[in-house]
Amino acid sequence: MKNYTVRRYHSDDFLLWNAFIGTAKNATFLFHRDFMEYHADRFEDYSLLVFEGQKLVSVIPANVIDNKIFSHQGLTYGGFVFGEKVKLGEVIIIVKSVLAFLNLNKFESFQLKLVPSIYNSTFSEEIEYAMFLTEAQLIRRDCLSVIDLQQSFSFKKDRKKCILRSQKHNLLIKEEPDFEFFWNEILIPNLSKKHQSKPVHSSQEITKLQNAFPNNIRHFNVYQNDKIVAGTTVFVTDKVAHPQYISANEQKNELGSLDFLYNHLITKVFKDKSYFDFGPSHEENGKKINGGILFWKESFGAKTTVQDFYEIKTANYPLLENVLI
Repeated sequence: MKNYTVRRYHSDDFLLWNAFIGTAKNATFLFHRDFMEYHADRFEDYSLLVFEGQKLVSVIPANVIDNKIFSHQGLTYGGFVFGEKVKLGEVIIIVKSVLAFLNLNKFESFQLKLVPSIYNSTFSEEIEYAMFLTEAQLIRRDCLSVIDLQQSFSFKKDRKKCILRSQKHNLLIKEEPDFEFFWNEILIPNLSKKHQSKPVHSSQEITKLQNAFPNNIRHFNVYQNDKIVAGTTVFVTDKVAHPQYISANEQKNELGSLDFLYNHLITKVFKDKSYFDFGPSHEENGKKINGGILFWKESFGAKTTVQDFYEIKTANYPLLENVLI
């Protein structure tokens, strides 16, 4: 049986970590340290590295609050990141080693939000099996609306009508690196009015991230007669285009500005990706669904996949012993 050692991430591991992320089978640019550390002041990092001898075989982006460990709360998804050649038997032992390490360090549980399968470069659902073996509790399940761009899909009749109508309003789409205009004119006022909230990223933060990842963070604005009326910021991975922010002014239904924009993104800009991930449409930690938003996404041809959230008792690590017979 292979032996693995686990230790906490240190700033000296920066290059090693990023090199591993570049070859892992279930990693995206969100796990790059340059992305993770933009909000280092908000989260106490407790990321982990797993070694077989001197070879790094897994990393776990994570943070700690009080005495609780989370697969990083500042990221949309996370959990165990594995090298492309890792096999199921190795994953079982790696997970056992991590849980034993956390248990030794007095952490009672570990909460994970898994990477949705559409983001993996190949099949990579070993961790789901490990969750079953450790009797992990499913504490949340998000429904993601996703278009499979490599399969036949079609817009619903009502959506086609809205797109045709939008084309009569002299709308213009521009891809721009300047986020501040959209943030201040559209996004922040809308979030404040509708949800009494603010964007997760400030305009300065998203600009910094876009400068670091120009191919992965792309922003599009919609104008009518030189006035901004809508916009979206899209996070782009090897296989997936995912709108991180979507917003429009109060004329969005009259102008069809978002229909106009997303028709352009889906059928032209990102048509060669594998998936277009609209993300979730829920509230109350997945217990309620915003029917209007879900209807809009599904009218573009989106179907449902899920993202699971688990809580594992670290004391359950012995359940991973003697699994292979």
